[in-house]
Formats: sequence, C-alpha cells, structure tokens
Amino acid sequence: MQLNTNTLGGLALLCLSLTSYAEILPEAEVGIKIPLVKKPTTRPMTVAYLPGNQHYYIADGGLAPMGTEFEAPISKSEVHAYTGSGQYVNSAKPGFDNRSLYYNANSNKLETITYNISTAAGFSPNTGIFSLEVNDKGEVLTSSSDISQFNPAFGDAGTMPSYDPATNHYYAKQEHGNLVFVVDAKQREKLKEIKLDFSKAQVAYDDVSDHFIGFTGVAGNELALLDVDHKAVLIFDLTGQYVGKSALPKTMKLRSHNHFNGAGYSNGMLFVYHENEGEFGTYYGFKVVK
Repeated sequence: MQLNTNTLGGLALLCLSLTSYAEILPEAEVGIKIPLVKKPTTRPMTVAYLPGNQHYYIADGGLAPMGTEFEAPISKSEVHAYTGSGQYVNSAKPGFDNRSLYYNANSNKLETITYNISTAAGFSPNTGIFSLEVNDKGEVLTSSSDISQFNPAFGDAGTMPSYDPATNHYYAKQEHGNLVFVVDAKQREKLKEIKLDFSKAQVAYDDVSDHFIGFTGVAGNELALLDVDHKAVLIFDLTGQYVGKSALPKTMKLRSHNHFNGAGYSNGMLFVYHENEGEFGTYYGFKVVK
C-alpha cells in the first residue's frame, strides 16, 4: 500500500505530538537541593532562577516594622543569591516584603511581588511589583525599580502569584479555597477565575498550599499545587481540571508553615522548603512534569 504525502504528513504530526506529550512523574524527581547557609531574615518565601547567569534567588518575606522618627517602615527581608549548583553567593536587603520572586523573560529582569499587592489589608509603603538589580557576578543588589503599584485584581493580601511571560498574565491563588485569579497587571479587575477541581483531586482546601500555585508553562499541565498534608504535587490545567499528581518523598517532614510560604516554581521545578534539613533549612527543587 502506498501512502500519499498528506497521510505521511499526518503520521509525522502524530509522532511529534506523541513525543512532545508531557508526562506527570508518578514520583517527583529531585533536580537540585539548596541548603540555606544563613538564617532567613524573616520567612523563606519563594525561589527564582535567572537563565542568563544560571543563578537561583531566594526571597524572604515579612512585614515591615512600625515606622518611627528614626527609622522608615521598610521590610528587613533579604533576597539571597545562589549559583546553579546551590553555592551561596550573597544576600541583599532591597526593602520589600516579598511574596513572589520570578524571572520575567520579557524584561529580562528579576522581579518581586510584595505582600498585600491588592491592598486588601490596607495601604502600606513599598507595595506592588518591582524589579531587583543583579550585577555581572550574579550578586543581588539593594537597588530596585518600580513596575506596578498596588492592584486590587490580585485578591488576597497574602497571595504568591506565578507569572506566565507568554501571555503576561499572573495566576494568584486565593486563600481558604480553590480559586485562582488570572490577572493582567495593567488592568484593575481580574480577567477570570479558575476553580480547581478539589473533589476529583480528593483534597480539601486546608490540605494544600493556601497562597501559592506554580505556573509550569507545560500545555495541559499548567498549574502545580503543593498538597502539604498528602506530600504530593497536584497538577491542573487552565480550566481547573485535575490532571494527576506527583508524589513527594515520604521522608519529608512538612510543617504547618508549608501551607503559607516556602514554595516556588522556576527552572522547570517546584520548590519546597524543608525546614528539618540543614542548619537553616533546605530548598528542594522537584521535577514533576517532563
């Protein structure tokens, strides 16, 4: 039997689609471990990766002290730089209560989203989205630039939004539930809501990360949510449909704070803070989709 060119083309496309199909790993694979070499200044929040210098950046988050006539109400939280192999480089205090830290491929900048970006808890200084400066050695600096001021579209004060550079959209998980707001920072109202199918995933809202959901960039498996109580990573698509899960090591001892901080998604990995390992805790980077 002879195959015409249309049939051959169709077979080629089928083969391509099969080979490019994203697989959820039944058991998460450790891609990197980053032991913290100094005590977090406040709470260890999230992790970003800059592909240009192949460095990781870990942001602490904590409220600023009350201002006085001698001191401005600026957060003491630091951002810490590590090499691609997890070696400590330096720390700096840009002055933000960091909640999300991410690489923006459009601006080629390291950017941070602060606590209370929506001003749901009332207005406070240094609130919004900012870019952080990094030098040629990969060291994080104290200097920064404004990108966007407060925006009510982000919802909860404590949300830790993830960023999609292809659409320029943010995915902001709302606390105490299954809602994720899709946000364009240039608009003052959310674009839409995604309702995660917790019933199919067999979890309750208090089993999972309260403020963070990772954007993977993998079609059909875009959203990654840490299931703290069952030690797993749950994968959802952009309609909120549950796709599958990847189990974390049973030896990990996650604590109550893992519901609220110590998470991130960068360099193709979901990061989880493991407080029990090392003097100041260790960040695990898990590959959950390939």
